Amino acid sequence: MQFELLRRDSQADLELLFRSTFSSAEGEDEGKLIGNLASELAITIDDANVLCFAAIEDRSVIGAIFLTRLGFQDEALVYMLAPVAVLTTHQRSGIGKELITFALGFMAKTGTEVVVTYGDPDFYGKFGFTPLSEKVLKPPMDLSMPFGWLGKSLTDKPIQTRNDKPTCVEAFRNPAYW
Repeated sequence: MQFELLRRDSQADLELLFRSTFSSAEGEDEGKLIGNLASELAITIDDANVLCFAAIEDRSVIGAIFLTRLGFQDEALVYMLAPVAVLTTHQRSGIGKELITFALGFMAKTGTEVVVTYGDPDFYGKFGFTPLSEKVLKPPMDLSMPFGWLGKSLTDKPIQTRNDKPTCVEAFRNPAYW
């Protein structure tokens, strides 16, 4: 298995991966929603605002993760990690953990200061993500479950309090994701 940065030509594979994974775990409606999100993100991969890392085995994508830039007035390098999927047949084998670790390491090397996510605190806590107050770093949209707003500094400094609300990529401007 290898990890690599994907390009736009992976849209169909990514949509299928996210749709099938989320359908199996959370039902057809969620699978369709997240599959559509992955498709929208995949066609905007540009290695600056939208990045996608994949676990590849036998020339097939078996896991993937998106990182999208949040825009702040001061141009800080802050990215959001979401969504993440590993094929159902490959889950519980450590691929997701390796993929997230690879992506975070890559982002740290590029000068990214902070990575945030909106998910399960127990799962993301394994990677050093901690609950993030909206008073410290506001999410780009209103959250339905504020306890899931998490952050991780990729530097030796704590996450800096920011007063401005960030912008997010177009695909994430749908309140259904929040």
